[in-house]
Amino acid sequence: MDVWYVSYGSNICEDRFLCYIYGDTPKGSTAKECGCTDKTPPKRSEKVELPYPLYFAKERSKWGDGGVAFIGDRPVYTDRTYARKYLITAEQFSEVVAQENNQPGLLVELQQVLQKGKQTITDGWYGSLLYLGEEDGFPMFTFTANTPMDRTTFNKPSASYLTMIVRGLRELGLTNDEIVSYLLGKKGIAEYFTTDTLGEYIDVV
Repeated sequence: MDVWYVSYGSNICEDRFLCYIYGDTPKGSTAKECGCTDKTPPKRSEKVELPYPLYFAKERSKWGDGGVAFIGDRPVYTDRTYARKYLITAEQFSEVVAQENNQPGLLVELQQVLQKGKQTITDGWYGSLLYLGEEDGFPMFTFTANTPMDRTTFNKPSASYLTMIVRGLRELGLTNDEIVSYLLGKKGIAEYFTTDTLGEYIDVV
């Protein structure tokens, strides 16, 4: 079965996401991804907008000091998050989830996620799976934190992680000004950057 994996963080940059498929170290990361058993590239890749709020949290990751991206687990229809969906196999998606949570062999029961809309499968950083509906006959899934957004401490992303997101947003067709406007509305960015400081950073990425 094929599914849409919907990414909203660093995986919106295609080269970064393909490290999860092929097995490689993303630029700016300190960890090599093990890759999927099936290394077939995504059949399709498309831009999508999600009505789920994007935010940055956690203190340190393989990207260095700073937060990484998550979304709230409930729709907020006044909000907008730019995302990228990849059409991959269900088995590949399961292995991507396992890699994101650093838990090889993690069991992912997508049928239960389809039925419930949301399911917590692990206490890892991305332990909650969300069903986002269907597109072109294929179910759409993503994952996020178990902790509700309103109980989260926000933190600015590391420079290397933010760089990867900026590159991904450019791949989705956003201009630098549009990227600044978009990111300044997100928790973990708004508290630490101004229009000028974020713009200066993005200009050199």
